[in-house]
Amino acid sequence: MRELIFATNNKHKLEEVSRLLQGSVKVISLAEAGLEGEIPETAETLQGNALQKAQWVWERTGKDCFADDTGLEVDALGGAPGVYSARYAGEHCSFDDNIDKLLQALDGNTNRKAAFRTVICLIEGGTPRYFEGKVNGCILTERYGQEGFGYDPVFMPDRFAVSFAEMPLDVKNQISHRGLAIAELVKYLTAN
Repeated sequence: MRELIFATNNKHKLEEVSRLLQGSVKVISLAEAGLEGEIPETAETLQGNALQKAQWVWERTGKDCFADDTGLEVDALGGAPGVYSARYAGEHCSFDDNIDKLLQALDGNTNRKAAFRTVICLIEGGTPRYFEGKVNGCILTERYGQEGFGYDPVFMPDRFAVSFAEMPLDVKNQISHRGLAIAELVKYLTAN
């Protein structure tokens, strides 16, 4: 079975992506690949960050790898937090800190439209390729559900009456931004 190093230490992302790629690719974590240290994430775009993270792994291992970057883009906030979604409330903030800041920023605002967007950069033999997934929805006024991570408790995708955090992981994976981007990656990997 083909192996790809996934440029993340986020156990939630590893679990989600491993499930999505099950049977087609063995996902190797940074720890399993023996990689330590901070991966740079200083680009101004999701694509730039995904490339930067994948290149960091490629330069250290010479092995095929992929990285993703995800952003929550909120209409009323001009697309923020966007590329800064993971550190919206500060450099060493928690998921709850980010949600608190988001809910505060939207307090009293009736425009709650938002989109989650994921860009994946796959590096094969030194060549980068990109895959993208996007899901539209809205930001709820409070947290709902215990599943998922990040902004999942306050994001409700279009055509659903529950937040990502209220969905079973298998359902979320079928419709989520990351699930859609991984589906594009799988389509490419199985065709090549």
